[in-house]
Amino acid sequence: MTVRLGVNPIGWSNDDMRELGGDIPLETCLAEARGAGFSGIELGHKFPRDAARLRPLLEAHDIGLIGGWYSTGLLVRDAPAEIEAARDHLGLLRDLGCAVFIIAETTGAIHGEPSAALSSRPRLDDGDWPGFAARMTEFCKFLRDQGIAPAYHHHMGTVVETADEIARFMDAVGEEVGLLLDTGHAVYAEADPVALARAYGPRITHVHCKDVRLSVRDEALARDSSFLHAVVDGVFTVPGDGDVDFPAVLAEMSAVGYSGWLVVEAEQDPAKADPKTYAEMGYANLDRMAAEAGLYQ
Repeated sequence: MTVRLGVNPIGWSNDDMRELGGDIPLETCLAEARGAGFSGIELGHKFPRDAARLRPLLEAHDIGLIGGWYSTGLLVRDAPAEIEAARDHLGLLRDLGCAVFIIAETTGAIHGEPSAALSSRPRLDDGDWPGFAARMTEFCKFLRDQGIAPAYHHHMGTVVETADEIARFMDAVGEEVGLLLDTGHAVYAEADPVALARAYGPRITHVHCKDVRLSVRDEALARDSSFLHAVVDGVFTVPGDGDVDFPAVLAEMSAVGYSGWLVVEAEQDPAKADPKTYAEMGYANLDRMAAEAGLYQ
């Protein structure tokens, strides 16, 4: 059982609010990520999307590709259509040796809309769940057959956000569907990431490690702020710099023998939170806590 530590480039350049870090070159991100100690990085919007261009760039910085976000539309299209739409993304990941395929259903999602109150997010009626779950299961079975593990990302502003929605989703889908545990999105949604790790540990195929400043979260929830406004206000930070109980989460992952990636994905305004400084802090804290949890054995 040995985990690897990776990072998402969102601390340098935000995908949903591209003016955050818009001036930071991709090469700076890659160099600082590797310099902090991370051995892998997820995709961001500044990355080339063909292996012939991306591979030498990653090799020049001695850093591997972990995977990258893929938005499904399985509430409005069937699994064969989704499979066809995902082929280019899947091809890039397979060409670069990625083991995980990150999925989030974004039909009607509002996490990328700066003016959208979080309460305006989409919610599924009881009758919507079975068909959605069946289509997601079929899509994830295809990914498994291609040799890559699906990881469903519960996310603020989407149809799978709360603890109840995560439970309903995981109960409805087949075993082919893996879960991406995101500590930050769990705590923002007032869910307990320790309980999620305990409940779904064997089905967790990927982990995003972001910390939460509860004072900022509570104010954002009280104001019904948009997700992006909360990000700019500093709701997220790197592990060990907020209020998430990472030792308890990692202990649960160790107990089930988790051996995938632990990815620091902590979007902040880089003008307020220097990406290099926070990457180094996040790596040092997560590395120490992973070792203490026995995740390097």
